[in-house]
Amino acid sequence: MGRSRRTLPEELLLLALDPTTGTTAQPQSLDLGLAGAQLVELALAGRIAPDGDRIAVVAPRPTGDPTLDCALELLRRRGAPVRAVHWIGGPRLGLRQTYLSHLERCGMVAAVAGQMCGVLPTTRYQATDNEISREIKARLDSAIRTGVPPDPRTAALAALAHAVGLGKHLYPGNEGRSSRSRLRDLIRHDPMGGLVAHAVMDVQNGAGAQPRRSATAQPAGRQAGPVGPGVRSAPEPARGVPVQPRRGSMARVVAH
Repeated sequence: MGRSRRTLPEELLLLALDPTTGTTAQPQSLDLGLAGAQLVELALAGRIAPDGDRIAVVAPRPTGDPTLDCALELLRRRGAPVRAVHWIGGPRLGLRQTYLSHLERCGMVAAVAGQMCGVLPTTRYQATDNEISREIKARLDSAIRTGVPPDPRTAALAALAHAVGLGKHLYPGNEGRSSRSRLRDLIRHDPMGGLVAHAVMDVQNGAGAQPRRSATAQPAGRQAGPVGPGVRSAPEPARGVPVQPRRGSMARVVAH
């Protein structure tokens, strides 16, 4: 498999991968979850830390993981702590494919070529060892059923799984209702995981669309109000923050 320890983005992706169809559950929100999982992994590695609702780089040295180090460098270049909701709401096209390709190189999944409607080429991913996914889910099951506070990594994974909507995938039907509720409750056991999970849900609800400097655009003594003649229609959104998350905007990823 290349290395023994899996990162949170990898574990989240393996949880979302359907062993029967080779597609990922909740593909649009999963991309947000992967970006959030990177933040939690960097925090667990001691590279970043929460600063209120923002993320601050505290140790910019590389982790040795190329994808995580790319995210760390982008955070470092911001210069100042960035709001988690703005970071997660930034462009994330290709992130899921990056991790799928990485899992393929590590031997955890195998790419299966196919066609959609007999014409369009597609690629699905099958886990090469379903025991890995079962082991990951067993950690969540244990935390849900025993009520024992999980370790920070498992708590963060549970929080992210809930945030991206994997509850119904992992615990389907009426019989899984109580497990889905307990999965949601695990969010309180890890502050960083909770911060990131709430940011993921906020982006999905459109909270990431708030301009960062809308109030400062007003002249002194004037209160912010409806846009009138001669006034710009709206401030430019902060760099990397979408005006409105759109369903399907990230759907063109290989596994769906």
